[in-house]
Amino acid sequence: MGKFVITKSANGEFRFKLKAGNGEVILVSEGYTSKANCQNGIESVKDNSQKDERYEKKVSSNNKHYFNLKASNGQVIGTSEMYESAGGRDNGIASVKSNAPGAATDDETA
Repeated sequence: MGKFVITKSANGEFRFKLKAGNGEVILVSEGYTSKANCQNGIESVKDNSQKDERYEKKVSSNNKHYFNLKASNGQVIGTSEMYESAGGRDNGIASVKSNAPGAATDDETA
C-alpha cells in the first residue's frame, strides 16, 4: 500500500510525496508554507485522484512524459516523475489512483 511522506525543506516549506507500495515516488507536491496546508493538499490528492478529468498529461521540452494532478479550482496539487513513454506515464496515473485513496501519512517533520 502507498503512503504520503511529509518533509520540510531547507527554506522551511513543507512538501509531500506519494510513494507506491514498492517505495517509488509517484507524485510530488509544491511547497507549502504550513504543515496544515500540506495536509490539506494530501486530502485534495485523495479526493481528486479518482477523477480522470483532474489529470493533465504533459510532455516536457526534452520529450519526457509526465502529469499534473489538479484540484477542482485548476490548481496543481501534485506532479509526477518523468517517464520515458506515454505508457509509463499512464501507468503512473493508474498507480496514483490505486495508492492515494487509502494511503497513510508518514510525517517526517515531527
